Amino acid sequence: MKRISILITSTLILFSCCSSPEEINKRIRTICNPVDISYRFRPEEPSRREAADPSIVYFKDAYYLFASMSGGYWHSNDLTEWTFIETNEIPTEEYAPTAISLEDTIYFLASSGIKSTIYKSTEPKTGRWNIAKDSLFSPVWDPAFFQDDDGRLYLYWGCSNMNPIYGIELDYNNNFTPIDEPVSLIFANPDDYGWEVPGDYNTIYSNPPWIEGAWMNKFNGIYYLQYAGPGTEFKSYSDGVYISENPLGPYKLADHNPFAYKPEGFAAGAGHGSTFTDKYGNYWHIGTITISVKHIFERRLGLYPTFFDDEGVLFTSTKYGDYPVIIPDKKIESSKDIFPEWMLLSYNKEVTVSSFIDSLPPVNITDENIRTYWAANTGNDTEWAGIDLNGEYDVYAIQINFAEHNTNIYGRQDGLCYQYTVEVSKDNRKWEMLIDKSDNQTDNSHDYTHLGQKASCRYIRIKNRKVPGGNFALSGFRVFGKGTGNKPETVNQLDITRNPDNRRSVLLKWDKSENATGYNISYGIDKNKLYHNYFVYSDTSLTINSLNTKQEYYFTIESFNENGITASTILKKAE
Repeated sequence: MKRISILITSTLILFSCCSSPEEINKRIRTICNPVDISYRFRPEEPSRREAADPSIVYFKDAYYLFASMSGGYWHSNDLTEWTFIETNEIPTEEYAPTAISLEDTIYFLASSGIKSTIYKSTEPKTGRWNIAKDSLFSPVWDPAFFQDDDGRLYLYWGCSNMNPIYGIELDYNNNFTPIDEPVSLIFANPDDYGWEVPGDYNTIYSNPPWIEGAWMNKFNGIYYLQYAGPGTEFKSYSDGVYISENPLGPYKLADHNPFAYKPEGFAAGAGHGSTFTDKYGNYWHIGTITISVKHIFERRLGLYPTFFDDEGVLFTSTKYGDYPVIIPDKKIESSKDIFPEWMLLSYNKEVTVSSFIDSLPPVNITDENIRTYWAANTGNDTEWAGIDLNGEYDVYAIQINFAEHNTNIYGRQDGLCYQYTVEVSKDNRKWEMLIDKSDNQTDNSHDYTHLGQKASCRYIRIKNRKVPGGNFALSGFRVFGKGTGNKPETVNQLDITRNPDNRRSVLLKWDKSENATGYNISYGIDKNKLYHNYFVYSDTSLTINSLNTKQEYYFTIESFNENGITASTILKKAE
């Protein structure tokens, strides 16, 4: 096992109106997407990391995280600090694993085109598993178990640009024997559902979507069958949902879709995941983030708060979804309860570096694009990168996103780690140590540090000590905190034009907000259910191509900068 230290240890107490920012910071635990775990190098060329298609299951007071092609799995007591479990007793080299807790046993099933075998364990922390059923009725891809309130067990699966999502009941007490024949449950409909059209921006109309990654939840007697599309390599990768009063349907499309959707920002993508409850009854959705530069399956994981509203609408909050979020220690009512309002301080700020490769310039460090990165000329301990925040800010958290450049690493290996220091300064002359990981032994490539005490600074720099291989390279040196200046001006004008020839598409234009770093567009099918979010930096126009042709939508917009968020009273309708 390898211990992965993600956050400082502290007692989690949700903040109140009478607490100062400093008191809040000391009491809470936060995370920041991509999820900070040891993403494994793939065993074949090109050398790159991957984890995707995650399933999280709560079992015996711990959370277990299974992901594609990871050489093992993780467990956590609190969703912040994860321990890796390496094992060869289950097929950890397969895609899209699922797991379920049944009585005192956890069961595991991975994708297979040859033979689907179910494994079981009563002590998964040990890495020891046994075969529960050697071969299912048929090989299945992207499987998902679901146990109903009456104890009956169901299996859902499907991964195809031609075939649907299937479901079947299994006799759990009779060695997982199928009951009746598989039922076809969800078919693709990209002609009406814009989120199913392939492409980063849902514009590749000539290709059929991949419909895959089933997952099931039940809430207030209604079954919520979830699925992913249009393809794992796209920023538009999202999870949709159908609903029914019966576990095997018939199903109808839910009004709010896709329910998990994050098409922009540093970490884009929220598809092919699992929806689960924490120990306090809060729902979460963990999905797949795309990089897809070195290989289309170069991917990461993202964890987002999820809710059922008063009318049973399932939605995932991805608003500021790659900014820090508090992990609560009680039941929460909305995502506002766990957003510490730490803003991004580093976007497009001036960067200086020790050296760089011409095709991988320093500006890539602060461009908020996980697909671009800066690389120094070497991986030596003389390499460094620094940011001028262009003003003094209170810094509460740092996320260092390493990139793999010229690595020659394959599979999990002992001794892989990143060692570095982070220093801060107010005048670019006198420097103080902020983070010292000179002796770090963990291989966390999206290393997030929640500072126990805020740091007030203008300049911040990272110095390399050691990388696992290749060059010292960063896709994002992300600094979070608060400024003391003015928030941006309100956006006072928003124009919306829906394409009459393609109602999946809508064009938005707005007036620039003074001092704004960027904008968040919230929209939905009801003026009180603006559950979709689209993040925009600097631009003042946006085309969204993921609408349902048969629905009308409402839109609003807010501006933000390093000092906070300014809401708008604008609410526009697109018929």
